[in-house]
Amino acid sequence: MSLRDDLNSLFESPFWSGFGRAGQLFSAWSPALDLYQNNDNVVAIVELPGMRKEDIEISLHDGTLIISGERRRETSNGEKTECTERYIGKFRRSITLPVRVDANRVSAAYQDGILTVTLPKAEEAKPKQIPVG
Repeated sequence: MSLRDDLNSLFESPFWSGFGRAGQLFSAWSPALDLYQNNDNVVAIVELPGMRKEDIEISLHDGTLIISGERRRETSNGEKTECTERYIGKFRRSITLPVRVDANRVSAAYQDGILTVTLPKAEEAKPKQIPVG
C-alpha cells in the first residue's frame, strides 16, 4: 500500500503536471471504436466527446477506414489549470474493413460526441440468395 501511495504522489508531482494523464506522456490518445456489420452495411462508431465535427477527418483507402483529428485544449480566462485528465492532441485510427464497400455511398453523422460512419457493402460483398433449380 505504501509503494502505491509513493507512486501516486510521484505522478502528482509538478514534474508530471504538464503532461496531463501519465499515459499521454508515452502515447497519443486513441478514441474507442466499435465496428459491426449487417447484410447491407459496415458501421463504425467512434467516441469523440468534446470535439467539433470540423476537427474530424474521415478517409477510405484500399479497404482501410481512417479516422483522424485533433482535440484542442480549451482556453481559460487566465485561470491556472490544477488538474487535466482529458486527452488532447492529434489522433489517428485505422481499421481494415472486413468486406469491400461502395466508397461513393459512405456517409457519416456526428451527434452528442459519437461519430457514426456507415459504409454500404459493395454488391459483390452482399449475401446472395441462390434459388434451387
